Parts: sequence; C-alpha cells; structure tokens
Amino acid sequence: MGRKRSNIFLTVFETMPIDYAASRAAVEKRLEEVRQYRQVGFIRQEAGMTVNYEPRYHGTTNLVSKPAEQTAIRNVDREAELLRKSELLDKAMGGLTKIQREVIERSYLDDEGEYDFISCGEMGISDRTYRRIKADAIRILAVAMKLEVYEVPERLEDKLEDKLEESPRMFGNRERFEELCKVK
Repeated sequence: MGRKRSNIFLTVFETMPIDYAASRAAVEKRLEEVRQYRQVGFIRQEAGMTVNYEPRYHGTTNLVSKPAEQTAIRNVDREAELLRKSELLDKAMGGLTKIQREVIERSYLDDEGEYDFISCGEMGISDRTYRRIKADAIRILAVAMKLEVYEVPERLEDKLEDKLEESPRMFGNRERFEELCKVK
C-alpha cells in the first residue's frame, strides 16, 4: 500500500470546528438543486393576472406595483444564480479524485436514481469503502463551494445570561446575582 493522498482542502481546514452533519445537508441540497436544473432546466415563473376587487388603501408613498417587471427580474436573477451554482459545482468536482467524482455523480447527479449498494456492486468496491469515499468527497465539496457550517462554541457571557434568567431568586435579588457572576 502506498501513502494516502491528502486533499489540500481537508488539510487546510482540519483545525477549524466544522459541523459535518449541517455541512453535508447543505451540500446535498445544492447537489439536488443543480441536478434538477441540469435535467429539467429553469422553469420560469409567470405573472399572475388575477383582478383584485378590494379597495387598496395606500399611504403617501406614491409607489406603483409592477408585477410583470418583478417577475421578469426574479426569473433572470434565479436563472443566473442556478447557472452560477452549476458552474461552481463543476469547478469543485474538478478537485475530486476520479473515484470520488464517480461516486458523487452516481449518488446525486445521475437521473437514474439507483441505490448506493447497486453502485457499489457496479464499481467493485465494498459498501463501507463507498460510504467513506462519499463522505470525504462531500467534505471536500463543502469546503470548495463554501457551504461548510462551523460549530459555534458557547461563549461564557451566553452561559452567564442563561444562569441569570433562571437563577436570580437563589440570591435574593438580580443585582446581587449579577455582582457574583461578573467575569474578571
């Protein structure tokens, strides 16, 4: 066996506390969004033409509602955003190894929707190896697409505030409790 290649994305960000479950959910959501965009394309939203018979009382803002204009702007912006996300995913997939890229494409981007254990058999690897490769690839994609979610350590002031809310009765009054809890 040779030395395991380490990915630059994982070595740079190893020391930062990353919430892997939330990061994985964000990457899976992005992969699903891009898969739908690539398969179906962008579905434009149309302006509604429902007449409203109720009186509309406006203030002195002199603003006029422009639903057709707002819908056109929303359509153009959303399509550009989806195209940008698709291109970013392509760039991030370029940073994966060949087998990681194949695992991600089979699991998330193919339109066949086959189960992971079927893909394992076709690729000739075990289920455990497949899941390990998939988890590594998702971590790399999270960092490459800037979707990683960092764990926020609890601050001491937050803990004291929680105690302040639940325990002032123990000390008789709030001022005395605050005096005792001051951080020096």
